[in-house]
Amino acid sequence: MFATALVALAAAAGAGYTTIGSAPAAPPLSGIHKIRHVVVIMQENRSFDSYFGTYPGADGIPMRAGQPSLCAPDPLAGGCRRPYHDASDRNTGGPHGPDAAATDIAGGRMNGFVAAVLAPRARLCARRPDDRRCQRPTTTDVMGYHDAREIPNYWRLARSYVLQDHMFASNLGWSLPTHLALVSGWSARCAGAHRPLTCKTEIARPALPLLHHAPGTSNGPPPAYYAWTDLTYLLHKHGVSWSYYVARGSEPDCEVDDALRCPFRFQGPRTPGIWNPLPYFTTVHEDGQLGNIRPVSDFVRSAREGSLPAVSWVVPNGHDSEHPPSLVSDGQAWVTRLVDAVMRGPDWNSTAIFLAWDDWGGFYDHVRPPVVGGRRYGIRVPALVISAYARRGYVDHQTLSFDAYLAFIEDDFLGGARIDPRTDGRPDSRPSVPERAAGLGSLVRDFDFRKPPRPPEPLAPRPG
Repeated sequence: MFATALVALAAAAGAGYTTIGSAPAAPPLSGIHKIRHVVVIMQENRSFDSYFGTYPGADGIPMRAGQPSLCAPDPLAGGCRRPYHDASDRNTGGPHGPDAAATDIAGGRMNGFVAAVLAPRARLCARRPDDRRCQRPTTTDVMGYHDAREIPNYWRLARSYVLQDHMFASNLGWSLPTHLALVSGWSARCAGAHRPLTCKTEIARPALPLLHHAPGTSNGPPPAYYAWTDLTYLLHKHGVSWSYYVARGSEPDCEVDDALRCPFRFQGPRTPGIWNPLPYFTTVHEDGQLGNIRPVSDFVRSAREGSLPAVSWVVPNGHDSEHPPSLVSDGQAWVTRLVDAVMRGPDWNSTAIFLAWDDWGGFYDHVRPPVVGGRRYGIRVPALVISAYARRGYVDHQTLSFDAYLAFIEDDFLGGARIDPRTDGRPDSRPSVPERAAGLGSLVRDFDFRKPPRPPEPLAPRPG
């Protein structure tokens, strides 16, 4: 790599670039390459309509005469429930695995959200009407939505930067398949750590990381095998720096995709888990990159010092994740501190922050997930682009998924190289290259690189 750099410098000098003293001056960066740091912050379990369903100019909750027009059938009480403003800081949400997604989507009617929560109880009460559980009031908040009163910082960021109102999770799965797709474009299950051609698509039950079994040790059962190629393989191959930052604390969710309560499990950089899958990717081990998985405190320090890697992923712990029943306000404060750390640091003018929520968490959304590149996306989630070059107050209506994050990173740092077994030097059995899917929008449209970078607009983590 050092020799390659010397050759590049010599070529630049030979091409006639101006020099200062004996060192050649680098050509000015243009377009997407003005972004030298990409930060992906992934929060938990909110649909687009649950956070921005009433945001001006967005494709939000359908209204008629000022009232929500959709009504979701209630299998217990009869009738139906409409979207409503929910001022609660703590929510419950609903099941959010592939089966629940199918119930919520309801063949495209997008009105199964209440049924996904209450239908199991309705079946119980039909068999055993005297059961004490059937005598309790039926409650669910999946039709509730928040607005600027509960999430003022998120709405302010949308007004100052870019809100994407057609961002879909990369698949119809829950947190683990989503986080696998976030770093690799695929969620699969493989027969072994060094058998990438045995991997097959799996979004319901991809192999679970064993949270307290360290990779490479002989204690306990064998680890999960993520043998297919992930983005870090290409980044390492091209000499591009990266880090995956994990917040220490509790895991945000359960290992059972539809469970709404689960036991405490510790999460940290050295504990592979649903939100920390990279330690079980074969490529990360073969490339000696386990040290790139770091605590979130390191991200904050690097942002303040101006030493961010080219690519950062940042994931919360349970307390700060916004995953029900965690407080919305705690998650917003945590995200605000991360964004502010970048804004107040020297890398602000060269950074793009992509903020999204990993899946819909059972909350209502009215847009049917599209099929793009032969694959059905997951239910729509909130997403923002925050950057000195981001368009101000722009609502992006393109069809997007987290695959667009991969494409942006690949275009910015890898010359457009894709995670493609035909070209990346590492065959695996993935069925497609989702970054190339016809119909996937481009994040480049959310920037205006012709204008000078805008100064930061930091926010108080807990606005009064």
